[in-house]
Amino acid sequence: MTAFLYALGGYLAGSIPFGVIVSRAMAVPDPRTYGSGNIGATNVLRSGHRIAALLTLVGDAGKGWAAVLAARLAGASVELLAIVAIAAFLGHVFPVWLGFRGGKGVATAAGVLIALDWRLGLAVIVAWLIIAVATRYSSLAAIGAALVAPAAAWYLAGAGPVLGAVVAISVVLVARHRDNIGKLLRGEESRIGQKKTAASTN
Repeated sequence: MTAFLYALGGYLAGSIPFGVIVSRAMAVPDPRTYGSGNIGATNVLRSGHRIAALLTLVGDAGKGWAAVLAARLAGASVELLAIVAIAAFLGHVFPVWLGFRGGKGVATAAGVLIALDWRLGLAVIVAWLIIAVATRYSSLAAIGAALVAPAAAWYLAGAGPVLGAVVAISVVLVARHRDNIGKLLRGEESRIGQKKTAASTN
C-alpha cells in the first residue's frame, strides 16, 4: 500500500500539464494544435513564445524533481524513490487530465534524475546540450541523452533500483520518439526553434 501511495503521488505530480496551463495563462495557442502536437517545451517554443517555452520547461522538470524530493524528505527508501521517479515520468507521458495523451517526458526525466542524483542529472543534461547545440535536433539530443543515462547511472550508483528506474525511463523515452527517428532518417525532422505549423507527428 505504501508503494502504491508513493507511486500515485508521483504520477499525479507528473500529470500536471504545464505546457497547456502556461499556454492558456499567456494566451498562447494550445501546443496540441501545432507543430508536433506535443505539450512539451520544445513544441511550445515553435509558437514563437520563448518565455512560455521556458516556463513549460521549468514546470515539467520541476514537477519531476519535486515529486522525488518530496518522497526523499518523507523518508522513502531508495526503492520507493525509484518508483516515484518512474511514476512521475509516466504521469507526464500519460496524464490522466489529458486523456492519457501527454508529452515525451524529456524535461520531466531530467527533473527526476537530478532529484535521484544531481551528478546523474548533470551528465544527462550535458549530453543533451552537446547534441542539441551540434545538430539543433531536440529529438536526437533526447535519444542520445536517454542512451547515456543508463551508463551514467550504472557508473554512479551501480546495479540497483536507481539503474532499474533509469533504464525503464530511457526505454519509454526512446519509444516515444519512434516517429522522430523515422523523420530523422528521412531528413524531415523539425529543428529547435522552427516556427509552428499544423499539428503533425514531428
